[in-house]
Amino acid sequence: MAAELHVELVAADRSVWSGEATLVVARTTSGDIGVMPGHQPLLGVLESGPVTIRTSGGGTVVAAVHGGFISFADDKLSLLAEIAELSDEIDVQRAERALERAKSEADDASAERRADVRLRAVAAR
Repeated sequence: MAAELHVELVAADRSVWSGEATLVVARTTSGDIGVMPGHQPLLGVLESGPVTIRTSGGGTVVAAVHGGFISFADDKLSLLAEIAELSDEIDVQRAERALERAKSEADDASAERRADVRLRAVAAR
């Protein structure tokens, strides 16, 4: 059996995904990071961006994550996000409309960033 790490992706309001994985890729303030079983312990700040989880069963889970923290020790990875949604939960047309609306309202950079991350997460799945 291949080495695994236990992953918990939690948003402020709910548990988003939990399971075994072989690789997790996330964006931190220091850049993109890939975590595999046996990785050095880490604690970091998550940037808005897609998180890609390669499951032990060979599948891929992609989530749009908007800020938070990442922690890894003893083959347990915790992603504690302010906002997180699985790519399958994202309504593409709604995200596209939100992006257009945010672009037209030049002062709403955070809404534009959230809509852009949602669309990138859907494209990555």
